[in-house]
Amino acid sequence: MKEVDITIPHCRTLLLRHVVLDYNGTVAKDGVLKEEVKALLPQLCERFKVHIITSDTFGSVQEQMQGFDVTVKVLKSDAHTMEKAHYLDSLIPRFCIAVGNGNNDVQMLEDASLGIAVIGDEGCSTKTLMAGDIVCKSIEDALELLLNDNRLIATLRR
Repeated sequence: MKEVDITIPHCRTLLLRHVVLDYNGTVAKDGVLKEEVKALLPQLCERFKVHIITSDTFGSVQEQMQGFDVTVKVLKSDAHTMEKAHYLDSLIPRFCIAVGNGNNDVQMLEDASLGIAVIGDEGCSTKTLMAGDIVCKSIEDALELLLNDNRLIATLRR
C-alpha cells in the first residue's frame, strides 16, 4: 500500500494513502476531464491511490478516466452527501485526502484527514469552503499542493 507520511510542525502528522476527488466541478467541467488534471493525475497516482467519486451527470466519467490508474465510484443513491461520506469511511478517513467544491462534498471534507475545497469554474459552496482544511483557487493548485510536501507543510504549519 502506498503511504505518504508528512509531519506538519506544531500541527500534526499525516499518514496518507488515498485521494478522493469529486468529479464534476472539481476535476471535470461539463463531464470533461480538465487538461491540467490530465497532466498531473499520473504523478498523483504514483504517490496515492486515487478515487474519483461522481453522480456522473454527463455519463462520461468511465470514458474520461480511461488510461488512468484510478478507482471510479459512481453514486447510486439520492443522498450523495452521505454516500460520499460512507465511501470515505470504507477507505478509513484518517488515511484520506478529500477534494471537492459542492454542497454534497461537505461531509467528505470534514471527515477526511485533509479536506481541500476548490474554487473552480462552478465556484465553491460556502459550506464546503468552511469544511476544508485548505482552500485552493483551482484544481491545478490543489493537485500541485499534494505533489509537493513542502507546500503542504508551509500552508498548514502553526
